[in-house]
Amino acid sequence: MTLVRLGYSAISMHVKNSSTSKTMTFSRYSQIEDKNAALRKIVQIAATNLANLLRLLRHNVAHGIHFYRMSSKLIPLVNHPETPRWNYVKHLEEILHNIRAFLESHPRMRVDFHADHFVLINSPKKDVFNQAVRTLRMHERVLSGMGIHPEHRCVMHVGGAYGNKEKALEQFIHNWGFLSADLQKMLILENDDKTFDLSDTLFLCEKLGVPFVFDIHHHFANHKKGERWEEYWPRILRTWKHSNLPIKMHISSPKSESNYRSHSDYINSEMFMDFLKVIKGSVQLIDCMIEAKQKDKALFQLMKEVQNYSEAELVDGGSFFIK
Repeated sequence: MTLVRLGYSAISMHVKNSSTSKTMTFSRYSQIEDKNAALRKIVQIAATNLANLLRLLRHNVAHGIHFYRMSSKLIPLVNHPETPRWNYVKHLEEILHNIRAFLESHPRMRVDFHADHFVLINSPKKDVFNQAVRTLRMHERVLSGMGIHPEHRCVMHVGGAYGNKEKALEQFIHNWGFLSADLQKMLILENDDKTFDLSDTLFLCEKLGVPFVFDIHHHFANHKKGERWEEYWPRILRTWKHSNLPIKMHISSPKSESNYRSHSDYINSEMFMDFLKVIKGSVQLIDCMIEAKQKDKALFQLMKEVQNYSEAELVDGGSFFIK
């Protein structure tokens, strides 16, 4: 028997006016002659994003949802090369403290990040790599400011192939050595839907001692001929052996056969249950991040459909046992 906890990312379809990704364009920032005033505006927007984040965390607790991915756009322009460096943790200390207090009072809640697609550790360009490091450092500082231990809290893809996938994998390993130890410990890797498949990404995870986040939709969209995820499952589990967090995976469903890589509005419950029937009992707890256009609405719909399966035993609004 395995406990399954569902999560969603960034946006709620039920909590109105709760965006955590409000921003200011660099063009708008540049038009404000008083840069102190411009910075105050950025701080105000960031504080609104974080206040909405706290609203969403409360919404999640009220509905039995114990897993949530924060937007990576909480703080506008924080790493733009033309904006000044500023102590965003200090400026946002009060709201970060409020989030920290809430999470401390709800220790079962798992909160993390997904780095944006432009965060490329394996880029051969030094400036792109340095920008990626600055962005990852922002994630680490925000997590720490919320009282969340950053270890294994930020998932990312391997990056680009740059015309030679094997060389790109080697570049990732080379650049990994230039990351500080705390950033290395923060990161976990996910297979993608076009380039680095399950076995490619698992190779990196095993070599570098990094937990592997299995995306089953990406696997179906991108895998080597004859490659079956079931054969890799024991190795995937072993990558989490030394983590204090439960194994996590990503679930989504194809939008259509012709647009297979795109995410559907909801989750195909039959496909998800087929996966769970294979892995049940191999792990006590698994956290499943829903990547669907309808966000928490898709989570609630999936929980509703799960009730129709005799193998499932509901625990609360976002969790169930698979027997």
